[in-house]
Amino acid sequence: MYIELLFHYQGHLSDLEDRIVALANELEEYKIIQSIPGIGEKIAATIISEIGEIDRFNHPKKLVAFAGVDPSVHSSGKFTATINRITKRGSSRLRHSLYLAVLCGIRSSRNKKLKAFFDKKKSEGKLAKVAIVACMNKLLHYKII
Repeated sequence: MYIELLFHYQGHLSDLEDRIVALANELEEYKIIQSIPGIGEKIAATIISEIGEIDRFNHPKKLVAFAGVDPSVHSSGKFTATINRITKRGSSRLRHSLYLAVLCGIRSSRNKKLKAFFDKKKSEGKLAKVAIVACMNKLLHYKII
């Protein structure tokens, strides 16, 4: 009984995925975002659904803040912290999708520019996750999006 239920749910899930891809194919932005190496159908659809209308962000920094990957600066008087974190104020789904897009892009060097940027940050002494967040920020600053 549980196996039949599992197959039934898998059928529904694949139907939903097909409908999402069909709806996303109607959007011009979907094809543009999917043209970036490392971004596939599901990641592109998630990015489009989370961002919504791109026209509401008149500057890339506002989109970065919406995604929550902008660095927070802790300072008080003369003190400025040396270790800063990202704000995580924005959309967690968008942040997760960008993280997956960067991982897919830098693994097996699908996205040469992103891989070079990641390697540059690593050579500067940044930790891997810090370099990945910098790549996420760079993805949001691409001229295509």
